[in-house]
Amino acid sequence: MVTAPVGENGSTPGGQDIRTTAALDGDGPGIARARGLAVEFLTRARAEHGLPVSRRAMDLTQLVVSELVTNARKYAPGPAVLDLRITGGLVEIAVWDRDPVLPVARAADAGRVGQHGLEIVRAVAQEFAVRREPVGKCVTARLALADDVGEELPGHRHR
Repeated sequence: MVTAPVGENGSTPGGQDIRTTAALDGDGPGIARARGLAVEFLTRARAEHGLPVSRRAMDLTQLVVSELVTNARKYAPGPAVLDLRITGGLVEIAVWDRDPVLPVARAADAGRVGQHGLEIVRAVAQEFAVRREPVGKCVTARLALADDVGEELPGHRHR
């Protein structure tokens, strides 16, 4: 994570974003690790950089990370990369995997069991994009950081 001071809109005075990236292998507790990384990232952004991170932003970030990493592991077995970045008052969650097939959200169907992850991500994100990369694809969602400013993060107390 970049540990420089933060300017307006969640970036450092020089325009550098707050960011962390993690490689996720295809085995083990990758999804739980990714959620934990997201919590740590947003907690540090709030504590070290003074950014307003709402409880809703924390919860939705974990949900989106979980859905995108789950999809990468399910449909593109092998390594994946999680990139978290704060810029312009948004947290950007990007997951790269090596499968070039772009995901397509299915039509809403309350009777369908499972396969609602992309629908959920698109419903909660301010912005959503999928792009092919030279190898594989990258799925990106952006969420507002400060919709419920003043709420405490889990494990973080106001003084």
